[in-house]
Parts: sequence; structure tokens; C-alpha cells
Amino acid sequence: MLRSNWNNFITPLPTPPKLKLSRLRDIGWSLWDPIGLLGPNRRWDEDEAQGFANEYDTYLVEAAGLLRRGISDQDVVELLVGAEMAHMGLGGQPDTYEHSRSTVAAIKADKDLWTYSE
Repeated sequence: MLRSNWNNFITPLPTPPKLKLSRLRDIGWSLWDPIGLLGPNRRWDEDEAQGFANEYDTYLVEAAGLLRRGISDQDVVELLVGAEMAHMGLGGQPDTYEHSRSTVAAIKADKDLWTYSE
């Protein structure tokens, strides 16, 4: 019986990239704050915002991951619009799609959003 050592043939998987959550929050809070939690000229990382700084993380992380995996911009826009309208219970606002499109474009454009280990 021939025994082979499969470990000689298996290439290890690369370490998946890590998301810089602070950069994603910068994008999300500046372009997509559907509930309106952050007042004008305020930042998510200020002391007053710490109680809700992670409010949109689930949606934004999912959107960023989908875009990284090649899901279409329009599908990710629909995800954010659906989160706003269905999950948050907000009706469609006149700027709902515009904010979602801007957020998707900014996530895609940020070349430093993901870090890759050597």
C-alpha cells in the first residue's frame, strides 16, 4: 500500500486580510448615518458617541466583506438600503440610495481599509 504525505502537497491558505474598523466607521458615520445619531460636525470616536459608535458595524462590515469578494456595487447598495428600510424600520428617504451609493463607493475606494499580513 502506497502511503503519501499529503502535507507535502498542500499549500497553506493565505491569512485573510483584516479590516480596519476605525476606517470603516469613518466612512460609515460620515456618509451613512440613517438614524441620525451623530450630530453635525461630530465624530463617532468622540466621548459622547462611545455609547453608539458600533451601531452600524454589522451592516458596514458585511458591506465591506461583500465588496471585497466581488459582489456588485448595486447589490451592496441594496443591502444598505434594505438595512435602513427593513431592519431599522425607516421609510425610504429621498437621499437613501444616494447615501448608500456614496458609502459603497467610499468603501471600494479606500485602499487602506484592509491589511494583509506577509
